[in-house]
Amino acid sequence: MNRVAIDLGFIEIYWYSLTMLCGVLFGCLFAYFEIKRLKVDKEYFFNMIFYTIIFAFLGARLYYVLFNLDYYLNNLIEIPAVWHGGLAIHGGIIGGALTIVFYSIKHKKKFNDIIRYLDISSIGIIIGQIIGRWGNFFNGEAHGGETTRLFLEKLYIPKFIIDGMTIEGVVYHPTFLYESVLNLIGLIVLLIIRKNKNIKCGMLVSFYLMWYSIVRFFIESMRTDSLMLFSLKMAQVISIVLFIVGLIMFIYSYKKNDNYNRK
Repeated sequence: MNRVAIDLGFIEIYWYSLTMLCGVLFGCLFAYFEIKRLKVDKEYFFNMIFYTIIFAFLGARLYYVLFNLDYYLNNLIEIPAVWHGGLAIHGGIIGGALTIVFYSIKHKKKFNDIIRYLDISSIGIIIGQIIGRWGNFFNGEAHGGETTRLFLEKLYIPKFIIDGMTIEGVVYHPTFLYESVLNLIGLIVLLIIRKNKNIKCGMLVSFYLMWYSIVRFFIESMRTDSLMLFSLKMAQVISIVLFIVGLIMFIYSYKKNDNYNRK
């Protein structure tokens, strides 16, 4: 699989970078239509999202580097080389969420407004994940353990994906695809429930946290390149924590928060 999408001679543009960019753009496009529907202050929201995207990417990279510190201490020049891969979504979620919260507090936004921003952003994030996971495919990374071509063919997985997951003669599970499809299902559910007139602020982001935590815990059990904390897969540990946070948020939102669709 060729990782380079465009070779201009003096610079190479990687598929990984393009998928990340497309994920951000489509996530922001959804946010634009949603804040327009909800009559949210567009100028404020996109000023906030500008910083959120920056710190989400920094968080995603920092998270990955910290859990591969031995390698990067000996290869300092590789730390900014995100086009080679190495963005951890959990670091991005944490960095992005903290940016939204602190930016909103700085501008003295109400609690329910902050939670609504997180709701809108959560759908943008899952859109970005659906697209961004394909960057792992082009990099030939974040795959599962060995399987057989016949098994993948029985799942009706397209030939080009099976070919891409055949690395040095060994066929691997395309966990990037499994996660992308499961996130697409989660997105469809989010888009449906967001129109419910009784939904409260916080229910969308809490559903996202619970849904993605279940998906990632399952996917991580198949992956062979997990970031480790001693003998534990870090993504599974964080998934459990975020599921609990999402569950608490959902219960609190149901009892206390304003209506999400209030304009």
